[in-house]
Amino acid sequence: MSDSCCADACGTGDALNDKRWRRILWIALILNAAMFFVEMGAGVQADSRALQADALDFFGDAFNYAISLGVAGMALAWRSRAALFKGATILLFGLWVLGSALWAFFSGTTPVAETMGIVGTLALLVNVGVALMLFRYRTGDANMRSVWICSRNDAISNVAVLAAALGVAQTGSAWPDLGVAAIMAGLAITGGIQIIRQARSELQSVKKSGIAVGEAR
Repeated sequence: MSDSCCADACGTGDALNDKRWRRILWIALILNAAMFFVEMGAGVQADSRALQADALDFFGDAFNYAISLGVAGMALAWRSRAALFKGATILLFGLWVLGSALWAFFSGTTPVAETMGIVGTLALLVNVGVALMLFRYRTGDANMRSVWICSRNDAISNVAVLAAALGVAQTGSAWPDLGVAAIMAGLAITGGIQIIRQARSELQSVKKSGIAVGEAR
């Protein structure tokens, strides 16, 4: 299945310029930007660090989709550079989540489980829908793969948020919320490393081939 998808769409100039790929990115951009405001507002109201962290993840993904739209169809070297930048932002997001979890640990507040569950379900539906749209592009170049990794990690994070909501409701403790924050940080760091590694590999291939940056395809 993945081989046939790659033959049709992954990592080629035609794929990066096709209307379907760009349309999916625009849909993902709009949905992620909207969910940032929804989830951040709910996270602040419910005092949930997991929801707030997930909201910032939506914001970061919307920014990443915008970058992808800007470099789609450009030379491989430029797409790989954009992927490097995205990988770095994902790593920074992971570090931010770790710091936020530590702050929440010392603040000692307990989030509202009901709000976490409702908003977490909405976020999961959005991310699963986007991930399904992007599934065929998961084995493309570093830029395409980075978009897929973001959506995949987001869906996993949403399941963790729902589990945390159940844990908070059952225990009345903030520990499940903090645990989700740690999981999301791990996913962000791992995804960022994967993206950076592939992007650097592609840039090295361009240099070895002797093709000037900005002309490689």
